[in-house]
Amino acid sequence: MKQTALFWAFFRVGIFGFGGGPSMIPLVHAEVVTRHQWLTDEEFADVLAIGNTLPGPIATKMPGYIGYRVGGISGCIASVLAVCFPMIVAMVVMLGVFSRYRDVAWIRGMGQAVVPVVMVMMGQLAWDFFDKSQKALGWLVSSLMAITAGILIYWLGIHPGFIIGAILLVALLRPSTAKKAERSA
Repeated sequence: MKQTALFWAFFRVGIFGFGGGPSMIPLVHAEVVTRHQWLTDEEFADVLAIGNTLPGPIATKMPGYIGYRVGGISGCIASVLAVCFPMIVAMVVMLGVFSRYRDVAWIRGMGQAVVPVVMVMMGQLAWDFFDKSQKALGWLVSSLMAITAGILIYWLGIHPGFIIGAILLVALLRPSTAKKAERSA
């Protein structure tokens, strides 16, 4: 019953993914790569990169694709519903509470308290990706790519999707090592 496993995996992500799509990415990684081994780290990085280049929320694109890959159309539906249901219920409840008690200090502080936790989770995921990148490309190339991407995104205001798309295009057009070895033989 892959659909059931998918549902509960993404339901947990939906329940604990406070802060939106970016805060859910480490949780999706924990469920999909670490807990269930439906994807490898490399496959997850590819799904994340491609998901970031497409329009729409990452919180539904990743579960949709992963659910489809693991359990077909019914897996896709189960995953997207599972991740959306807790968000919808929480949003209705939280907005009701917030509108009624918005001037209470602890309600205001609730949102502010989640930010450092999400920051640490995203930092850990970024470090894991950098570590895998430096193992594949070397620390110099990985560092230069990270610095260049940071400059393009934060200082020049280029959308990350364009940068990821350009890197994917270069990777597709660049001849692989296997093809070079075939031509030399």
